Amino acid sequence: MRKLVNVIDATKELNILRSKRDYDRPFEVVGTYRLIDDGQRPEATVIIKTRERETHEASTGVGPVDALANVLKKSLSSIFPVIQEVKLVDFSSRIHDSRSGTSANVEVNIIFSDGETIWSVVAISENINMASFVALIDGFEYAILAKKVKRSRRA
Repeated sequence: MRKLVNVIDATKELNILRSKRDYDRPFEVVGTYRLIDDGQRPEATVIIKTRERETHEASTGVGPVDALANVLKKSLSSIFPVIQEVKLVDFSSRIHDSRSGTSANVEVNIIFSDGETIWSVVAISENINMASFVALIDGFEYAILAKKVKRSRRA
């Protein structure tokens, strides 16, 4: 049966790229995120660094994951305009080893699209916010790399 959509496994592609000695990440997160969640209007802050510049941004959201997505998108868009086109299409999570209760590992899966390509990322952590943050970073990193590849193919 023919697929209606092709969802790229960006986690696998990023893991392979990161295993190469010459891989140069387009950005890095300085430290980690800061999240203030009052149950009403969560706020996240992040510091992003590239070779040329460093940004420190804050943003709010309707929930903690939305605040993390918004702050990353805000920070990265100023350096990598391609991020403005990226949308989160789907978010899901599942608990590994439910016998561990609230300390169980949580797997987060996020599907992204830039209107043409669709890719999926997965991250696991004991903290759902951290798993979400890592997945968001990977999804945005993949978008930046994919845009570079598209540009080089046109040239």
